[in-house]
Amino acid sequence: MKYDIIVVGGGHAGIEASHIAAFKGHKTLLVTMNKKNIGDMPCNPSIGGTSKGVIVREVDALGGLMGRIADISHFQIKMLNNSKGPAVRSLRAQADKVTYPKNMLNALENTENLTILEAMVEDLIIEDSTVKGVILADGTKINSKAVILTTGTYLKANILIGSENTEGGPHGESRSNYLSDNLKKYGLTIQRLKTGTPQRIKADSIDFSKMQEEVGDNVYWTFSHDYPPAYKINEQQKCYLVYTNEKTHKVILDNLDKSAMYGGYVTGVGPRYCPSIEDKLVRFKDKERHQLFLEPESLYYDEWYLQGFSTSMPRDIQESMVHSLSGLEHAVISKYAYAIEYDAIDPLQIDPSLENKVIKNLFTAGQINGTSGYEEAAGQGIIAGINASLKLEEKEPLILKRNDAYIGVLIDDLVTKGTQEPYRMLTSRAEFRLILRHDNADLRLREYAHEVGSISETQYQNYKNKKEDLIRIDTFLKETKLKITDEIKEKFEKNQLPVPSKTETLYALLKRPEINIDFLTTLVEIPFSKEILNEIEISTKYEGYIAKTYKEVEKMKKLEEKQIPKDMDYSKVSNLASEARQKLEKVRPISLGQATRISGVNPSDIAILSIYLKKEYGR
Repeated sequence: MKYDIIVVGGGHAGIEASHIAAFKGHKTLLVTMNKKNIGDMPCNPSIGGTSKGVIVREVDALGGLMGRIADISHFQIKMLNNSKGPAVRSLRAQADKVTYPKNMLNALENTENLTILEAMVEDLIIEDSTVKGVILADGTKINSKAVILTTGTYLKANILIGSENTEGGPHGESRSNYLSDNLKKYGLTIQRLKTGTPQRIKADSIDFSKMQEEVGDNVYWTFSHDYPPAYKINEQQKCYLVYTNEKTHKVILDNLDKSAMYGGYVTGVGPRYCPSIEDKLVRFKDKERHQLFLEPESLYYDEWYLQGFSTSMPRDIQESMVHSLSGLEHAVISKYAYAIEYDAIDPLQIDPSLENKVIKNLFTAGQINGTSGYEEAAGQGIIAGINASLKLEEKEPLILKRNDAYIGVLIDDLVTKGTQEPYRMLTSRAEFRLILRHDNADLRLREYAHEVGSISETQYQNYKNKKEDLIRIDTFLKETKLKITDEIKEKFEKNQLPVPSKTETLYALLKRPEINIDFLTTLVEIPFSKEILNEIEISTKYEGYIAKTYKEVEKMKKLEEKQIPKDMDYSKVSNLASEARQKLEKVRPISLGQATRISGVNPSDIAILSIYLKKEYGR
C-alpha cells in the first residue's frame, strides 16, 4: 500500500489535515484506533470560546470542517463579550457530543481521495532523515510521501485520579506505547505534559432551581461563512451557572495532598491558563468563589459537564466537592474527573510550516506540538494538511503571519518561543487582535485559501461577493445624506439621541459613538445583509484604530521581509551574546522579524544580526 499523505490520529487536528489533503487531490490515509472516536470531544462539549471561536472561523475560511459541522451539531450558541469591543468577541457553541462526531465521520467518509483505517501506528519508516511511511502495531508497513502526526493525548498516556495511575487514553482507550520512544530515537526532544477534565453529573440528580440560567443568544450566528443557520433560536438548550463556596474550598484545601498534582503523582506540566480547581484555589487565594457552568453533553443521554471543576482528587473527595455546590447536594457522578499525562514534542523542532526540522516530510499538529484545545488543534491541522500537500506539489508553504490570523500567532508562538506547558490561545497573545476579528476571517484568509487550492470556486465567489458588497455599502453610506426633517428629528428624540444640527452623510453619523447601524436602518433603507451591516459598522467606527494597527503591521512586515538563510552560521556573526547565539541556533528563525520574538535575543543582538545580513547577503 502506498499513499501520498498518511495522517495519524482522528482528533480535530487529524480531521482537518486529512480532509484538506484529500480535498487538494492527494491520496490520503487517516489512521485512527477507533472510527467512532473521530471528532470525539473527551474534554468539554463545546466548540469555540474566547479567541478560540475566531480560530474556528479561520479554519472555515481556509476550507476546514470544524465550523460547518459545529453549526449543524450544536444545541446552544452565543457570542462571548458581545457588549465589549469587536477585538475580543468570539462565538461559543455547545456541541452535541453524539451528533458532532457522527456528522464529522460522515463528512470524512464522503471525502474523495480519503481512506480511513482502524489501526495503531507505533513507528515511522525513516530513510536518509526523511519519512517514508508508517509501521503499524502488527508490523504492517504503509508507505507514503509525507506523514502528519496528530496523536493528541495518546502518546504514553496515563490517567490520574488521586494516587491511582492507569495506563490509557481518554475514555479508557488504548494508549500509544512506543511511538514517542521511537521519535526520541530519531532525534526529537520529548516532553511530558498534563491536562484534565471535570466530572459528569446525572441530570435527574441536579436541582437546577438553585442555579442561574444561561441561555443562547436571540440572534442567529454561524461559524461557517458559506451556510445559513441550521437551528431554531427558541429551541436552544439551557446551561446553568453555579459557584464554589467556603465549604467547597475547605474540602479541597484540607485534602490537597491527596490530589495527583499536589500529592507528587504528576510528572507532566499542566496548563497555566486552564488550571484544575485545586490549582485555582492555591494560586488565587484571595477569591471567595469561582464560577462553574453546568452544560448538557448531548440530547441523547443525561450526563452534564461541570465546566471549571477539573480535578485529579480521589473519588471520595470528588463526591464531597461536588455535593458542596448549591443544587448538587444529591448529585450522582457518572464519570469522575481525572488528569491525563502524555508525551509531546518540543515545538522548537518544527518550522512555521509545521514540518519537522529533524525529519523531512514529517509534519505535526495539535497536542503533540504542546497545545491544548480542539480549536488550536484544528487550526494546526489544516495548516499541516495544506503544507504537506504543497510540499508534494513542490510549492512554497503557506505561512500565516501574526497579522493574518490567530492561527498565525499560535504557530509563531510555538515555533519561536516553544512551550513547556499546554499552550492555550488567548486574545492577549495577539498584538494585532483588532484586525483579527470574528467578522473578517474570510476577508483575511480566503485569498490565501484560493491560492493554495483549499476552497471551492463557490466559496471563493461568496468571498468576492462579500468584498463587492462592502465596497458598495461604503459608497452608499458616504454618498447618502440625511436631511433632518421633523420625522427624522422625532426618531432621534424618541431614542434619546442628540439631533444633528445639519444634513450629514450616513457615514458621518455612523462615526458617532452613540449611533449604531441598526438605528440608521430605521431612518433610511439600507439594502444589505445583516453580516455586511455589522462589518461596515465595525470598520467605520474603529477606522482610526484600525489604520493605526496597520501602521504597526507595516513596521513588522519590514522585519519579516528580511529573510535569514536556513543554513545561517551564527558562529560567524561577531559580538552576538552567547545566549542569543544559542537560541538562534536552536530556533533557526526564517526572518529577522521572527528573531525579534525569540526569548533571550535582545534588541542589540537584532541590530548586530541586521548589519551582518546586509553585509553578507545584501538584505
